[in-house]
Amino acid sequence: MAGISIRHVYKIYPDDVTAVTDCNLEIADKEFVVLVGPSGCGKSTTLRMIAGLEEISKGELYIGDRLVNDVPPKDRDIAMVFQSYALYPHMTVYKNMAFALDLRKTPKDEIDVRVRGAAKVLDIEHLLERKPKALSGGQRQRVALGRAMVRNPAVFLLDEPLSNLDAKLRASMRTELIKLHKQLGTTFVYVTHDQTEAMTMGDRIVVMSGGVVQQVDTPQKLYEAPCNTFVASFIGSPQMNFLSAVLHSDNNGYYLEINNNRLYIPAEKIDKDEKIKAYVGRRVKLGIRPEDIYDDEAFVKANAASSVGVTVDVSEMMGAEVYLYLKYGESLLTARVAPTTSSKAGAEIKVAVDMNRIHLFDADNEEAILN
Repeated sequence: MAGISIRHVYKIYPDDVTAVTDCNLEIADKEFVVLVGPSGCGKSTTLRMIAGLEEISKGELYIGDRLVNDVPPKDRDIAMVFQSYALYPHMTVYKNMAFALDLRKTPKDEIDVRVRGAAKVLDIEHLLERKPKALSGGQRQRVALGRAMVRNPAVFLLDEPLSNLDAKLRASMRTELIKLHKQLGTTFVYVTHDQTEAMTMGDRIVVMSGGVVQQVDTPQKLYEAPCNTFVASFIGSPQMNFLSAVLHSDNNGYYLEINNNRLYIPAEKIDKDEKIKAYVGRRVKLGIRPEDIYDDEAFVKANAASSVGVTVDVSEMMGAEVYLYLKYGESLLTARVAPTTSSKAGAEIKVAVDMNRIHLFDADNEEAILN
């Protein structure tokens, strides 16, 4: 088993396009780390550099204690599972899973033990004599995982392995992968653009944008304490609301002025170092997650000081909750409220913000001031 250490790694293509900039990442042995970000953010390129499929332009990459910059992929003790499954159509499931071991001249009886053992774990024993064309997408994905498992690699690399599956199957395969990771006790590095996948699967998440690592943290910390507006907006669905505000202070404490409303920040919310002091009189970005906006009459009444008047633009019933799309002055807000809500499209209502849950960001560099 092995951890991964990525130190000041760059990927620069011949036309001077930099795909990954100064990537530093420590992945512990047996950890499940997810690289997440929009298309073109450098996450797959980073994974391919770990695999040895992309050359590192600058920096050092260690798997375990070994520098692997110049080590070919086959000698890195890694196994990669691709989005496309990449199964051999003319071979049975058994032969697909055994193929890499055959190339290594592994004894036949050992191959049989490994293939059948992996098939049992993945519940595909009954499919071993079938060919890929006779399998569903989920079954093919299990075969691709099994082919990687039989090699007993130190590191599993998974590049968007569930993106070809339908939503229901994707959800069940997420659960299967989490179980598989616990069972194998191996380092997993997983790439996805789907933040739900990232939040539900990773021990830690690496959020990337524009080839740069923005934040590395546990799912909960990323959600509760994003380091900038990009992370705040990318993690969470529906995404965080942002409003332009001016920060002031008076005898009652700090407050935000928005659309002629004064929203006071609870004293216990302010950092002990009072970093916020430097922003008094300045424009800031207020971040509010949709679930921290309430239209419940009792909550609005109890939090009159942080309530504002809005117009309901659209009401979307989602089953267990309702999404309200609201107009607040020139701004648009999304609120996630209980399905018992009486708020309808076109209604003018009052909503209250849970001021203990707000986030503040620098209006210029968009870095977090207060979480």
